[in-house]
Amino acid sequence: MLDMNTELQTAVSEGVLLASSLENIQKMLGTSDLADAVISELVEKKEWEELNDRFYKTMAFGTGGLRGRTIGKVITSIEQGNGVACPEHPCVGTASMNYYNVGKAIQGMIAYLKTQAPAGKKPSIAIAHDSRHFSKDFAAYCGQVCADLGCDAYLFDGPRSTPQLSYAVRALNADAGVVLTASHNPPHDNGFKAYFADGAQIVEPHASGIIDEVNKLESEAYTALPESERGSITTLGAEEDRQYMDKLKSVLLRPELLEGRSAKVVYTNLHGTGGHIVAPLLRELGFEVVTVPEQDDQNGAFPTVASPNPENAAALEMGVQLAESVQADAVIGTDPDCDRMGVVVRNGAGEMQLLTGNQIGSLMAWYRVKTMFEQGKLNDSNRGRACFVKTLVTTELQKAIADKYGIGIINTLTGFKYIGEKLRKYEDAIPADKKGDYRNLSEDETRALRLEYSKFFVFGGEESYGYLGADFVRDKDGNGSTVMFAELVAYAMEQGCTLPDLLDQVFAEYGVHLEQGKSLVMEGAEGAAKIAALVASYAENPPVEVDGSKVTAVKDYDAADFYDEEGDLIPRAKMLIVELEDGRRLAVRPSGTEPKIKYYLFGKDAPREDVAASKAAVTASLESLWTALEADAQARMA
Repeated sequence: MLDMNTELQTAVSEGVLLASSLENIQKMLGTSDLADAVISELVEKKEWEELNDRFYKTMAFGTGGLRGRTIGKVITSIEQGNGVACPEHPCVGTASMNYYNVGKAIQGMIAYLKTQAPAGKKPSIAIAHDSRHFSKDFAAYCGQVCADLGCDAYLFDGPRSTPQLSYAVRALNADAGVVLTASHNPPHDNGFKAYFADGAQIVEPHASGIIDEVNKLESEAYTALPESERGSITTLGAEEDRQYMDKLKSVLLRPELLEGRSAKVVYTNLHGTGGHIVAPLLRELGFEVVTVPEQDDQNGAFPTVASPNPENAAALEMGVQLAESVQADAVIGTDPDCDRMGVVVRNGAGEMQLLTGNQIGSLMAWYRVKTMFEQGKLNDSNRGRACFVKTLVTTELQKAIADKYGIGIINTLTGFKYIGEKLRKYEDAIPADKKGDYRNLSEDETRALRLEYSKFFVFGGEESYGYLGADFVRDKDGNGSTVMFAELVAYAMEQGCTLPDLLDQVFAEYGVHLEQGKSLVMEGAEGAAKIAALVASYAENPPVEVDGSKVTAVKDYDAADFYDEEGDLIPRAKMLIVELEDGRRLAVRPSGTEPKIKYYLFGKDAPREDVAASKAAVTASLESLWTALEADAQARMA
């Protein structure tokens, strides 16, 4: 008979099992028969690497809440069970997405909310889920835990997007929200995104408050309250969809542009939630919408793509092929939880051209601020209260546009929760006696309040294909982005040009700004250690020269305090920004949601007539920069 404790101790002494893995395995042993059986099988088969990957850490909130594997690299026979499309049970592990971690997370949220709620009031939580493996099960489980522990739950009747959850939290005046999703991660992942009462992702001090409550829990087991003290579960459906869709239409600045100017677009939800809102909404706006039939089904295996990420050209390839066959003007793709949007558009030569997240965001930001000034919504008297909000690793082209129009530009850390935090600040700055029922006011009414008493958010975004042009959602919104993009397409048609033509016009006026996003992927416990060591290397020995250009400035956001353009302290984060003498810039940071270290490369040129030559020169400089950085990274890890 297997002496599991002896086997585990021997594995640690032999260096094949991490001490932290042993500690976390011991925490989970005895919490359930399933956990004991899975661990026993992995130990018996000496799957030490798999045990390390599952137990090397306990999950903690990152830029998107909890996120990790829900299907192991090695699937035990017990986990597989009677599963066909996926295992019957999510993978066991303290570093994995399973009922152990989901249960502790939702219980920690409930406990924290009870400390914040007025005496005698039951907290309420809105819950959504995407199409991933186990998402529906996790959502139903969270709803039941809420009810059992005296918290009211609002649960959608099927898969819904992350931004719709953000909207629902605000519309329902819920105390918090949860969406079960891993966004654009691979099929084996899942996640738990946590939102607070303002509809934005959890930030401090609430994040630490929730984690403190989570850490008090030994397991996911709990005892339900007496029936009289339990909460209710309310199902959300078509009525809430209609309300959200009507609100999305208010993002349009010139709705008349879409009248009689129908464009044909191909849309793909990449097997996710986007088709629920995007396709019918675009049709209501007058677009001829053709969907990719092979990708319409909500399938957590994402069988037609290597990665369900609209950042990647390969994910949109089926859409491009369909667009060519039906002669569509554009391809729009959204990721599984529909908070990101990517596009491919037809250029002047009739070819399909992929736009980057920086380019999409900059075009929408430029169009929106330009139009608001043309309409008189923004003017000389109020421009000082208008702003763009972007992340530090998003293109500086948006700063150039903001500067030209005399509006503010605020930079935040990576993670849309920090943009959401700014929106809460602007809302809170409106005097209470002037605010009224703010959440039920129109966009025109809230804009007037913000311009008079606070700060008006014109547009916000991040380079990773996330954008927001409204205040009623507090996270990046793939649904709202398609509305803004639709208006941009209609504007280009009015001007008799293509979107790439518009982009070149912007480049001609503000100078070519190009960026490249690169990453080194290192999975599992061993990969996490390599990433940590590489991040430490940059902090301890920052570069003094890169690709033949002298380093003129290094900002280590984990080693010193930095303040944003409004004087707010930027939270410490493991990110290094390096500026070079020749004008190029780069940023390095570990991903908060994926097993990779990310590199952001920035290049620009002064405005000049020959935009094509300028783009070629900047592109070549960025490719050279990456070659140098990649070689340096390999040397640091050697």
